Amino acid sequence: MTKLLFDLLRIESVSGNEEPMTEFLLNHIDKRKAAWKVQPEIFYGDKFHDCLLLKFGDPRGAVFAHIDTVGFTTRYENQLLPIGGPEIENGTRLVGEDSLGPISCKVILHDDFAFHDFPRAIDRGTLLSFEQSIILDQEFIQAAYLDNRLGIYNCLKLCEDLENGWIVFSTYEEHGGGSVPFLLRYIQETAPIEFALISDVTWTTEGVKHHEGVAISLRDKFIPRKRFLEKVLKLAEESGITYQLEVEGMGGSDGREIQFSPYAIDWCFIGPPEDNVHTPNEKVSLKDLQSMVDLYRYLMKRL
Repeated sequence: MTKLLFDLLRIESVSGNEEPMTEFLLNHIDKRKAAWKVQPEIFYGDKFHDCLLLKFGDPRGAVFAHIDTVGFTTRYENQLLPIGGPEIENGTRLVGEDSLGPISCKVILHDDFAFHDFPRAIDRGTLLSFEQSIILDQEFIQAAYLDNRLGIYNCLKLCEDLENGWIVFSTYEEHGGGSVPFLLRYIQETAPIEFALISDVTWTTEGVKHHEGVAISLRDKFIPRKRFLEKVLKLAEESGITYQLEVEGMGGSDGREIQFSPYAIDWCFIGPPEDNVHTPNEKVSLKDLQSMVDLYRYLMKRL
């Protein structure tokens, strides 16, 4: 687990510039696919922008994981504009690169605006992300961008023995979405699906806690179809894998775009809870991550 996950965490992939992650995934797949149970068809290139699709066997369902992160865009006069919803604190370290070279700077907050302290002007439109610092112990992993590196990691583990299904790496999820509609159209025209699981990260709350298993979301701002949820929950109970149930009234994921699509596709969000969402110090239980991997494997063989 450690090397693959650490490699994923070190890649900068702010919404709008997911290409570095796509290139990493293509390289990883090329090296590892010979050992997988089924050899997938791989779809990528300009018509998919920086999205990546893997088709295994004869799919009935798909797993979606977004490959972008929150971050910042440099504006004028050292100002920073948020991408997605990063939590901003004075002194937070950011990294990136422009035409003059690598950038490492701090966030400075002033009158509800965010600025950087880099000693020279940064090219307008440069994308900056949180500086990475990974802490791993026997119980937790803490780092920037566990959302959604853990969802990607889960998908890559699933690829090892997946026989039938799509694995979909989407873009722009943190900043309004937009890639899932054209991906769904391609999927439905190529090898149509009936359901989708959203491989993403949720948050800890008074009802969703560390070490109590992966969270199966019964709803967030959007509501999956109850009949499908009941099927998922029945299988989860049969599996013996530790899980917990989430019920929220806000938040969203690629599931939103599936629900709003013109296709009759059921969906469910399943992911581990984390503390310190959208900060450089996101924290997830290793036990919950493992239950995520185990449950996805179980469900994709039986749904």
